[in-house]
Amino acid sequence: MTYIKEVFAQYDSQYIRIYQAYNPTIAKETISLQTFGKKFNTNRMTWIKPSFLWLMHRSHWGTKKNQECILAIDIYRSMFDQLLKEAVLTSPDSTNYTGTQWEKAFHETTVYCQWDPDRNINGNAINRAAIQIGLKGSSLKEFLNTGIFRIEDLTPLVRKWNEQRKNGKLISKELPTEKIYPVDDKAIRNRLAMM
Repeated sequence: MTYIKEVFAQYDSQYIRIYQAYNPTIAKETISLQTFGKKFNTNRMTWIKPSFLWLMHRSHWGTKKNQECILAIDIYRSMFDQLLKEAVLTSPDSTNYTGTQWEKAFHETTVYCQWDPDRNINGNAINRAAIQIGLKGSSLKEFLNTGIFRIEDLTPLVRKWNEQRKNGKLISKELPTEKIYPVDDKAIRNRLAMM
């Protein structure tokens, strides 16, 4: 199956929404501070995901251990665009890189891009890819210090939606609405194998 590789997200003129799942200890501190605090490990890579249903698939709708709390994080579009400029695919795309070029870029960056099959409400793969962006080191610190506008706890809504889903009563229109996010820079599109 050929996947559409575009960034699908909920966004407005200033912010784009990404999702993450955490245990209650980290989530509670994060919501209270409106940023990540001491309980969040900045020495590990963290992955941000604009696709709500991909995160639902990954976290089993917030029922997976240490992923019980679903956070919606509105980040500045300028930060997101910068991350796209710096991102390198987690595996080489032979049409855009030689192995050596990719290896050099991969080892020099602190921002990574991975495409996975996006999902529907039942967790089945659909014909488009969901982007994940991995951050570590200086990029993660900059993201935490200057990238976040607002953090919202979606956990109660996710629990309600999951019950409705299991009973066949979930109305998809109630879920976050995502559309193609504009990525017009040809260099970024080529590097991230977007199509």
